[in-house]
Amino acid sequence: MTSRVRRLLRLTLFGKSPLGVALRLNGWVWRRLPSWLTAARPIRAYGALLHALARQQTRRQSFGTFFLRNRPELDLMRRLAHRTGDGSTLTIAVVACSVGAEVYSILWAIRSARPDLKVVLHAIDVSQAALDFAELGVYTVGPSRFHDGSIFERVTEREMEQVFERQAASRRIRAWLREGIVWHRADAGDPDLPEVLGRQDIVVANRFLCHMDPPDAERCLRNVARLLTPGGHLFVSGIDLDIRTKVSRDLGWTPLPDLMGAIHDGDPSLRRQWPCGYTGLEPLDTTRADWRVRYASVFQVGERR
Repeated sequence: MTSRVRRLLRLTLFGKSPLGVALRLNGWVWRRLPSWLTAARPIRAYGALLHALARQQTRRQSFGTFFLRNRPELDLMRRLAHRTGDGSTLTIAVVACSVGAEVYSILWAIRSARPDLKVVLHAIDVSQAALDFAELGVYTVGPSRFHDGSIFERVTEREMEQVFERQAASRRIRAWLREGIVWHRADAGDPDLPEVLGRQDIVVANRFLCHMDPPDAERCLRNVARLLTPGGHLFVSGIDLDIRTKVSRDLGWTPLPDLMGAIHDGDPSLRRQWPCGYTGLEPLDTTRADWRVRYASVFQVGERR
């Protein structure tokens, strides 16, 4: 799509975007259609057209997130941790860590399964205010400047006890989950990032690249992949699938088939946004020739020496 067409699609009339109005109307209708109808090939093709238009909307970063956001994704991290030798050190970088929910979810998943491992986690975000909030590790039960009450909605009562200390109107991350974290203010596109952080066994670059214009998202994805040790694993969901497919093919990444479908569908908030939200995630389609690459959210990058 040309830049001229993109500018036309982003025009506003009387302060409103005609494209935005059309997408909201289509989204309202789409959510009321039965699943058997939206799965039909002609309707799905129309959905793909709507999503192509949605991707032309102006993008902005968001702090909105959840604890234990994608459980199959965390299950796969546990599996990878189990491949690590007894008493080893596991290094992880979480890029665009936002308010820390993903950081603490990952540490809970891995340390619960492998308490013998020394996990060193580098948490990176461009916002110092978000980093300060995340490092404090205190989340109010109701809305705050950085999150709303739904941040806990995917956590069971038993898990709340494991992860948090209860306070009057807030929840504080337990000490065993706040250890071993190094907080960095940094840009995901900074070419010096690998020299600053060192090489990592796992890099998590989830749910922020979708908020960037495609050229910036591609540049950042290529850059964060440089953080990995040879044979390390890159988790990258919440990104335009065309970009992820292109970069993974260009750089020869190996898609992990483990839990692929479960991870793809593991975050309902992304699935609900398709097709009329630019962050929306299209349904997995195994009739595509490239489906094993297109729908993989986890890749092994390079070869172990």
